[in-house]
Amino acid sequence: MKNPGPTDPRRGARRSAVLCGALLFAAVPAASHAESCTRTLQYILDHASDLPQKVQVYRTLFRNCLETLSFSNVKDAFVLKDASLAVLPRADDLRATADTLAQFCQRFPRGTLHFIPAKEARMTANTALVVRMSSTRATPCEKIVGR
Repeated sequence: MKNPGPTDPRRGARRSAVLCGALLFAAVPAASHAESCTRTLQYILDHASDLPQKVQVYRTLFRNCLETLSFSNVKDAFVLKDASLAVLPRADDLRATADTLAQFCQRFPRGTLHFIPAKEARMTANTALVVRMSSTRATPCEKIVGR
């Protein structure tokens, strides 16, 4: 079969197929990150016998988790059982962390954000471990903004 010429309709169909494939490939990272929010919420709800908060609190945290994924320095985000969020930052330096925390506290003034250090990043592959991470070392936004 010879190569289609510039006026052959198969050429446009082939370009469309390549473009669709590229767009789907580009969407995969966003879907996989959203999956971390979904995965951790589902785990928490499936093991809901000893939750420290009401189920509705975790559903709200899930929505906040999805929104937190849009922050420029957030590589991945997770809902924690202690009713807070944890993030894997793209850059783990002081300025990037401060900027992310400021953005988070402005958007969620009653929230608590736990930054997962690079040395603990492997733990995020295990849902049971990540949802049990503690945010006790994290300062709630209410204390940061003085409310």
